[in-house]
Amino acid sequence: MARTRLSALVTGLVTGLAGLCAVLAAPAAAQTQELQSRFDEAFGTEVRKPQTFEAIYASSFEQRIAELAEPSRGRIGVAAIDLATGEEVMVLGDQLFPMASTSKIAVAATYLEMVEKGRYSLTSEFPLLLPVRSAKFSSARAPVRQGQYMPAIDLIEIMITRSSNPATDALLAAVGGPGVVTDWVHSQGIEQFSINRDIATLVRDDGEHNPAIHIDPRDAATPRAMVRLLAGLYRGEFLSDESRRVLLGAMSRTVTGKRRIVAHMPEEARVSHKTGSLSNTSSDIGIIESPDGRAIAVAIYVTGQGTRLAREERIAAIARALYDGFAVRAQQRDPARNWASAPYGNGG
Repeated sequence: MARTRLSALVTGLVTGLAGLCAVLAAPAAAQTQELQSRFDEAFGTEVRKPQTFEAIYASSFEQRIAELAEPSRGRIGVAAIDLATGEEVMVLGDQLFPMASTSKIAVAATYLEMVEKGRYSLTSEFPLLLPVRSAKFSSARAPVRQGQYMPAIDLIEIMITRSSNPATDALLAAVGGPGVVTDWVHSQGIEQFSINRDIATLVRDDGEHNPAIHIDPRDAATPRAMVRLLAGLYRGEFLSDESRRVLLGAMSRTVTGKRRIVAHMPEEARVSHKTGSLSNTSSDIGIIESPDGRAIAVAIYVTGQGTRLAREERIAAIARALYDGFAVRAQQRDPARNWASAPYGNGG
């Protein structure tokens, strides 16, 4: 029932958003009041008060996540699944957000499947593709030049752990381009996902739209789609055990995003994640494993909020609230269960 109510709320938010961008075409003097009205209609900022929350959300856990994802200063999308119980929490879970570098998980997964099929190996070498300076929007594809050749296993490592753009574009070129990655994700039954540009072009042309008030379907995914991708990778549904270990192992060594999902996690929690950053948007997606063997797939996309630090703090707060909330729910559901027996517990 709680999930149904939350889904109904999100459907209303998406419907209301349709008219938001039309406001931007109005004369400047008329925009301010109308824009606020549109935000209230699209995102529910006027009704997000404690009494109303209690009527909408069935528990203080869901209420807390919705409060933290309050969008008056920019859209925030959240999706999380407890992989032991299947319980989900979503806020704007079916709305598109810029993936930025979180898409690199899908690039790595596409390459790893090609390894499994014998097309490549982890020792196959490819050149880093280094961006060449060019004016924004001056070409459909930003120019690059070849750099050092590196084994694929090393390209995956720096692409995930350090978010290397030249390494990502090297593997994107190897697999056949962004469309091939999109097709691979769709073949797993995940539709709301699309990579349209290489990273060099994405970065060069960044800032064309403000993601806090504009939904660009290019290089975008919904939070729900991303947690489905994470869940399938973690459970071994999409790749072999060896490929899974390579990808999750790299995610567990990520050094970017110290102020995001990992910031407020207790020391005993294990986080395997991938960050993303573009103009006015910050994100982090990954798997949070607890000492009792449970795992949570989490995708958090934050736009606006004033500064990057503010966006990162919002990600950190939401991640910790999800971790604590799912832990309480699991204990309430079955206090006698041995969660350490959950499939793929403490994997990666």
